[in-house]
Amino acid sequence: MKTTEPDTGQTDGLGGLAEDRVLLSRTSTAERVADILRSRIADGYFQPGERLSEDAIGKALGVSRNTLRESFRLLTHERLLVHRLNRGVFVRMLAVQDVIDIYRTRQLIECAVVHDLGDPPYALGGLDEAVSGGERAARDEDWQGVSTANIHFHSALVGLAGSARTDELMSSVLAELRLAFHVVDDPRGLHQPYLVRNRAILEALRSGDRTNAEQLLARYLDDSRSQMVETYAGLVTDEI
Repeated sequence: MKTTEPDTGQTDGLGGLAEDRVLLSRTSTAERVADILRSRIADGYFQPGERLSEDAIGKALGVSRNTLRESFRLLTHERLLVHRLNRGVFVRMLAVQDVIDIYRTRQLIECAVVHDLGDPPYALGGLDEAVSGGERAARDEDWQGVSTANIHFHSALVGLAGSARTDELMSSVLAELRLAFHVVDDPRGLHQPYLVRNRAILEALRSGDRTNAEQLLARYLDDSRSQMVETYAGLVTDEI
């Protein structure tokens, strides 16, 4: 897919990015700046293929060029940004193989978490909230909200393991996946079919049927991967 370096008006606060300055203390760090930019990328404010302006973002957040460059480096390490020699820093555009690998990683992590849950009852508050939130967003035809609720569902599912390392890994994987979601022009078709499947997994866990929940999840991820790869392959040919 052909990408350009548009003049997106990354001045005058970047659509309110300057308001995020309050999140930075006097001891602001590159990690805090990276947190803000990571959230903006996940929300789709900065789109895949878009060049990020050092000057505009630095002015909006009130941080030095060196701090911002370190933040860019951190997000590049997380595979959310990519540096192009003599062109600048861009939000990464995933290749189809990236999407396949992300789903392979998800299957390894998520199914293992459910498989190893142990005896019920399970702490399902986060899952319940994510499922209900997705259903509410669907009723409002807020498909971006459905996408976000779906991400929260899978984050909460992995959170049942009670492992900070697994949570961190899953957060990185899901952040990458959202780069692919932002390219798809039919978010309803992409996310709506999985609302009922999220509910089914939740109810299986609520009843203590971990084996059924694992089987439902495995089929879910297989079907989601197939749909996503087919859709994505029709939209992009390679990474920028």
